[in-house]
Order: sequence, then structure tokens, then C-alpha cells
Amino acid sequence: MTISLPKLKAIIKYFCQNTNSAFLGKTKLMKLFYFLDFTHIKKYGTSITGETYYNLEFGPIPTTIKNLVDSVSDNPELAMLSDVITIQCEDGHDIHKVVCLQFFTEKDKEYFSEAEFEIMESICMKFKNYSTPQIVDFSHQEAPWRLTRQLEIIPYTLAAEDPDCSVTKRDIELLLDI
Repeated sequence: MTISLPKLKAIIKYFCQNTNSAFLGKTKLMKLFYFLDFTHIKKYGTSITGETYYNLEFGPIPTTIKNLVDSVSDNPELAMLSDVITIQCEDGHDIHKVVCLQFFTEKDKEYFSEAEFEIMESICMKFKNYSTPQIVDFSHQEAPWRLTRQLEIIPYTLAAEDPDCSVTKRDIELLLDI
């Protein structure tokens, strides 16, 4: 992961503020990060977070980000994201709801290029009202998830296999210095 902690927090705040909070659990949050990175890869050949994604049962997961979000539940006093989010588990439900503790501000917007912010906006607009099962199903249609096996790293170059990718595999390799 190459993203700074303040920029990561800004993304989380933006996702929380611009998607339906009734549907924002940890799994959906991980899918939003996947779509953020892979949509940016498909359009510009680079990732926003630099995160490593793994193929898991419920779709692609950004490992370091997942661990940082999980630590908010596991050890809130020491978690690096505890000032931005809290995780609520409702009785009788499997969802671990992500609740934002801060608003996205104009200062937060300064962390992003115009292209990055545009992608973030489009991801939120597209998936705003998706439930967790809906966004998981959508992620399972993506070539990067389909072309890897469970527990394998998902290479960013597989984004070139999707029909909506506007860059080549070679472009991605060159831009990511692979």
C-alpha cells in the first residue's frame, strides 16, 4: 500500500458520506476500494491506493486496508482509523456496519487529483444504493476476480481483460513498473 494515511482516511470519509449508510458494512467498503483502484487502472493505468488485492469468497479484498478497518473492531484504542470510523455489529445480523465519525471536507479533497476525485465520485454514484450481496455479485463479474483463484493475489494487469478497460496490459505494466 502506497497511499498516505490522511488520504486513506479521506477516501473512507467520502465513501461513508456518499453512499447509503444503511448498506455500508465492512465488505461493501472493501469492494468500494476495489472498484476505486481498478476503475482508475482501467482508465489511467495506475492505482490510487497501491494496495494488494486478494481473491476471497466475497470478492476482491485490499489486504492492508482490511486489516486497518478490522483493527477498529479488534483494538479500537490502538487502531489508526478509530478517529474516522467505528464498526457496529447489530444483534442478529452478520453486517459489520461502518459508521463515520468525521465529515469529508474541502481540505480532504486536496489529497486527490481531479481524475482520482472524478473516479471516487463515479464509484459512489454507481454503488450508492447497492447492498453488500449486490456489490459482491458485481465484483464477481470482473475479470480480475474471475481469472484468479481463491487466496491468490489479483494482479492489476488483469484489469485489461475487462471490456471497459481503455489501457492495455502493457500500459499497466509500464505505469506500475512491473
